[in-house]
Amino acid sequence: MNRRTLFHAAIVFSILVMPLAAHAEQVTLYAAGSLKAALGEVVKAYEKSGGTTVKAEFGPSGALRQRIEKEGQAQVFASANMEHPQALMAAGKGGPVALFTRNNLCALAQPDVAVTSSNLLATLLDPKVKVGISTPKSDPAGDYAWELFGKAGKVKQGSFETLSAKALKLTGAPDGPKAPEGRNQYAWVMEQKQADVFLTYCTNAVLAKKEVAGLQIVEIEPQLAVGADYGLVVMGGAPVEAWRLAMFILGVEGQKILASFGFQAAGVPGT
Repeated sequence: MNRRTLFHAAIVFSILVMPLAAHAEQVTLYAAGSLKAALGEVVKAYEKSGGTTVKAEFGPSGALRQRIEKEGQAQVFASANMEHPQALMAAGKGGPVALFTRNNLCALAQPDVAVTSSNLLATLLDPKVKVGISTPKSDPAGDYAWELFGKAGKVKQGSFETLSAKALKLTGAPDGPKAPEGRNQYAWVMEQKQADVFLTYCTNAVLAKKEVAGLQIVEIEPQLAVGADYGLVVMGGAPVEAWRLAMFILGVEGQKILASFGFQAAGVPGT
């Protein structure tokens, strides 16, 4: 039985056995910052369909996991990796964990940087080029960038050491600077010239380019490519509405919305 089937079975079981009184006026969703635009639309569609009101909080997945461990307020957790929800499940705080969508890493570059997929590694290694990433451990995007550095070290000796030493951790730290309200974090960072090239999710890059039209989005060649698996978990003791929200995210309508924002939504027939 795969994760998606197991998750659906758990949802059905929970709905069947949960007392009728176990309802909530509001469901609390914690989700990765890279999901803000897409899951924001999913939540709107869920509420419009008759679902309970959802209070959604977005931020670095690692920081959200720490909040769940300390405060236990989230009822549904959508992470930009599988490790954080799996760690919560292993600690007995919820489960099972479902893989609900995928993303890829891209390079977001300033308009004046002469970079292509084929010369990306050389560009990143250039001492004059400022390379931005998210903060590892706190934000999975930073962990994926670190994974890319490891692959680079196998392509060209010494690349991992060079890149890990020069990378600027510009986003994803719990106490780090935040973009002004309504601004895309990565568009703002690039507009401020904090980096020449920023390694982030392709979906983030698309949103950033919509705000700062001159930015370049560079696909990463297979030898350096890194994919991101996103995990979903319902926390222990959550009301039945939390399971219904999770099912909506995994269902066709939720998956179609995710796909419309550039996520690889395996739940959509034909994708």
